[in-house]
Amino acid sequence: MLRGSTRMGIDLVRRVNTAKVAVIGDIMIDVYLTGGVNRISPEAPVPVVKWVSERSVPGGAANVLANLVSIGTQATLVGVIGDDGGARDLAELLLRADGADLSGVVVDRTRQTIRKTRVLGQHQQLMRIDREDTHPLSAAIEDELIARAIAAAEASDIVVLSDYGKGVLSDRVLRAVIDRVNGLRKKILVDPKRQDFAAYRGATILTPNRAELTLATGMRCESDEEAETAVRRAQERCPADIVLTRAEKGISLFPRDGAPTHVPTVAREVFDVSGAGDTVVALLAAVLASCDDVVAAMKVANHAAGIVVGKAGTATLTHAELLASLGTSSIARDIDGGLVDLTQALVLRSAWRDAGYTVGVANGCFDLLHPGHVSLIRQAAQNCDRLIMALNSDASVKRLKGPTRPVQNERARAEVIGAVKGVALVVLFDEDTPYELIKALQPDVLIKGADYAGKEVVGSDIVESRGGKVVLAQLVDGQSTSKLIASAK
Repeated sequence: MLRGSTRMGIDLVRRVNTAKVAVIGDIMIDVYLTGGVNRISPEAPVPVVKWVSERSVPGGAANVLANLVSIGTQATLVGVIGDDGGARDLAELLLRADGADLSGVVVDRTRQTIRKTRVLGQHQQLMRIDREDTHPLSAAIEDELIARAIAAAEASDIVVLSDYGKGVLSDRVLRAVIDRVNGLRKKILVDPKRQDFAAYRGATILTPNRAELTLATGMRCESDEEAETAVRRAQERCPADIVLTRAEKGISLFPRDGAPTHVPTVAREVFDVSGAGDTVVALLAAVLASCDDVVAAMKVANHAAGIVVGKAGTATLTHAELLASLGTSSIARDIDGGLVDLTQALVLRSAWRDAGYTVGVANGCFDLLHPGHVSLIRQAAQNCDRLIMALNSDASVKRLKGPTRPVQNERARAEVIGAVKGVALVVLFDEDTPYELIKALQPDVLIKGADYAGKEVVGSDIVESRGGKVVLAQLVDGQSTSKLIASAK
């Protein structure tokens, strides 16, 4: 059976599309110029990049919003942009996304939209060019920004302050927004860049990385002990919970009161860490909008960060990718033949497909387990990498076998079947046949007993149409549940 923490993580991810988040902060656009490098310039000792492609993606607070809407969460963006090509490019990128509300964006014609241009050659970043204005906002723009920020906060479940130190989250803006959100009794998450965390007093959670924590405290934070010492110093300035992102060391929660929780990274390969902090704060907000379990939210955010750092450049993830990551890293470890629902089975089926595993399905009532059942399961497991046992529900068994059956209820049958070596997971179906379940799972192998020789195996058309195979397992003579029940009378 699924452990409580694993089931909670999956359930929380399913609920993120009911959340609404206000994202307030520095809006940027990240540009990636990519090319090949074959020679050094004769004019200076620098590589010559032969342009191949250019792409733009949301950055800063806009990337937080992009991560939220990519997993199905509604989000309102509040910040300042210029009246220029960068603003138009950014609007075009964000308006494509369902759930993105740009009504909080203020246009300041005295500023240019922040644009970070990265030049890449042979998949390596060679340089970055920043175009930005960081001069203080005018009083009029600041007033409008505060009004829109408060309106967005009032209409949302939770608030994220994405501070990149570019001037939008001034002292006055921070104080006005934090005070109002505290008055609303809503959570405030801050991705901090200031050297003095005292500016964020009143926040619920801060999400610095190691470099930001060191800058704020002047202390090393490599080991667990060093990190905790630095966090406690930071919490003297801002008494908030701190979720510290630690690159290859994973992610750690340091509550204001209580012991820390350390979670190792789930990243298989780190390609680019750009924007990973945006992903962490976005997923924390999406999950905490509907629960108070910071540890559970942190674990979900850790999976999300593990996905985006495996992608090139500033990136987002999908709801399906997140569920698949939770499935392979958490469910798969915890299930070990346990009973899952169809959604969880589909998550694992997808993950196993991506990993190159062949997936088999065998089905039946399996009312009283006997050597014939065990033999069939063993043969089925030998014909695939991962075996899913599809079990008739109690209602289905009654319709097929009569009112006195099943002898054991579906949970008991699932536990017994799942304990047989070779079973990856068990899933129930209510119909008389497993056809719809097989259609959903799309297995590579379908296994039935040899008594089906010459008969049409339910679901064989689905499996064979995609190049799969049907295997007829040899039967053990004299073994059947009906005979067991009859002999017990």
